[in-house]
Amino acid sequence: MAENNRAVIKLKEKFASSIIDIKEFRGEVTVTVKKEDIVSICSFLKEQQRYNLLTDITAVDYLGSDPRFMVVYNLYSIPNKDRIRIKAPVSDSDCTIDTVYGVWKTANWLEREVYDLMGIVFNNHPDLRRILMTDDWVGHPLRKDYPLQGPDREPYKGRLS
Repeated sequence: MAENNRAVIKLKEKFASSIIDIKEFRGEVTVTVKKEDIVSICSFLKEQQRYNLLTDITAVDYLGSDPRFMVVYNLYSIPNKDRIRIKAPVSDSDCTIDTVYGVWKTANWLEREVYDLMGIVFNNHPDLRRILMTDDWVGHPLRKDYPLQGPDREPYKGRLS
């Protein structure tokens, strides 16, 4: 069914070598692509397929897997009333991906949030700095290897009474 989606058909025509996987679950289409082509794919989706709203950017940490991270872009086409999810794998050894700020200006704060909480660097971002944590904060709190108590704190040992 995902292969019948109009955007998926066009993506397969234009970016066949960039597509890693296509899935549909409960009516939601997800296309996994190579991170090197994320800007050109997002530009194509906005300009040619009318996905004019970037609703969210987030990341998933698959600690112990390679690639470790998956950057997730949730897109919406207002004229077509259609959603699509684009995912790009990012390895722990090269924890970077190009910014889509040039495609959607809303990516500015969304990418800053992912950088702050997951530590993924967005190349060529105009203002990549922490947005939620203080500037002197150590680490990235949504990573699965981040200590639950925070940095430099003794682990919780249960009730003391």
